[in-house]
Amino acid sequence: MKLFSKRNLLLLSALSVGWTVAQTSLPATPPQVAAPAETLNDPIFPGLGQAGLDVRHYDLSLTVERPGTPEFYGSVTLTLASTRPLGEIRLDFLGPTVNAVRWNGMGVPFRTDAALQKLIATLPAPLVPGQEARLTVVYGGRPGVVLDPGFSTPLQLGWQSVPAADGRAGANFTLSEPNGTHTFLPSNDHPSDKASFTTRVTVPEGFTAAASGVEGPVTTGSGTRTFTFTQTRPIPTYALGIHVNRFDRVTAPAVPVGVNGSPVARRDYFPVGTPGNVRAVYDRTERALRVLSEWFGPYPFAAYGVALVTPRLPALETATLSTIPPNLATERTAVHELAHQWFGNDLSPATWADVWLSEGFATYAELLWAEALGENGQAVAARWYDGQVRGGTRPLVATREAQLFDRSAYQRGALALHALRAAVGDDAFRAFLRAHVARFSGGTLGTADFLAFSRTQTGERGEAALRMWVESPTLPALPVMAGR
Repeated sequence: MKLFSKRNLLLLSALSVGWTVAQTSLPATPPQVAAPAETLNDPIFPGLGQAGLDVRHYDLSLTVERPGTPEFYGSVTLTLASTRPLGEIRLDFLGPTVNAVRWNGMGVPFRTDAALQKLIATLPAPLVPGQEARLTVVYGGRPGVVLDPGFSTPLQLGWQSVPAADGRAGANFTLSEPNGTHTFLPSNDHPSDKASFTTRVTVPEGFTAAASGVEGPVTTGSGTRTFTFTQTRPIPTYALGIHVNRFDRVTAPAVPVGVNGSPVARRDYFPVGTPGNVRAVYDRTERALRVLSEWFGPYPFAAYGVALVTPRLPALETATLSTIPPNLATERTAVHELAHQWFGNDLSPATWADVWLSEGFATYAELLWAEALGENGQAVAARWYDGQVRGGTRPLVATREAQLFDRSAYQRGALALHALRAAVGDDAFRAFLRAHVARFSGGTLGTADFLAFSRTQTGERGEAALRMWVESPTLPALPVMAGR
């Protein structure tokens, strides 16, 4: 996900840079009231989602007439199912004006509730288990405002606008984790309800659009181009990446590290004028894909690359196309976001309280990469440990928003995996990682299930090593691998 703390992980990687966030006047995020029974009752964001709703696919069409400005318009058709009868569809939404809502092609009554951050459509008959239906929302205007829960300077989540300046073209992109997707997309905006996506973005001629998934044909109109991307493997809503800019699209040979040795298409998007030394950071993506696949198993998607953005913001593991700003253009950042394609995008946290399962694994991938380059992995772990000593620590399951992307989620989460590796050895640890991915790929996982699975794979010794790091209110001793 975001790189430290999407935020503070910068410190972990010893990057002495600072973000500058535009000091714009942002309205306060409308409060989410206590979760009614029909939400998913997430322990961190209790108002998100609708219980019983299963969004299987989003077919999204957006038109951006003036890149760099916040306005856009379009429509989305959601393919829906349910696990219980639903008389209303209650989508998370705090976005542009809704002009129409259709249920299987027929207009239906709807209302928006800014306090609940919901778009509520009343159905002509309940959606019941075993049925599949389509809900279309036509909307347009300016996105809503949700602020990042852990960023000290106001940082708006969701749809981003970068005005043209200093010879640069205006640009737009998404930066949504954890709960910003519903500022621009009516959605069941929770990682437990993953879905596939078709994304079409229409932009003025001369601009390029990119999105999560595999690119299809580009169609031209009167002074416009429409780009289509298909993400067939389900992902959480926060991982949907969309970019509009004047890009250089750079392709590289496919890498045969996908499922059953399938090729992984390689493409990167660099804003026109990106310096060569910044582009060169991604020259070893093929090697990183091979190294991480050896530890985690096949890469889960059909494509991978990065899209660089110009603001100095957090990095984010948008699916198949990581979003990275220039101040974080380092190999360690690149590897962290690549690892999130396995941990976060394909294997997702069951609730936001379990986000350490994404961040800890992605951080540990940095150590595995360092070892592949001949560095001392134990020294990397020792630096993380020192960070925990200096900055404080906590049990790994988050209990409030401020803990989602703090040092413990990253450093202590990674050290928990290092403790397991030290307890069982490299061969058993590699087997555990691959079995873990194979068992839960495409799904979601909570901390309790993760610990239970570790017991079946590594025995009491492995589970005990993990559990101490997950649950202890104090910092356990630094785990040391034999012979290191």
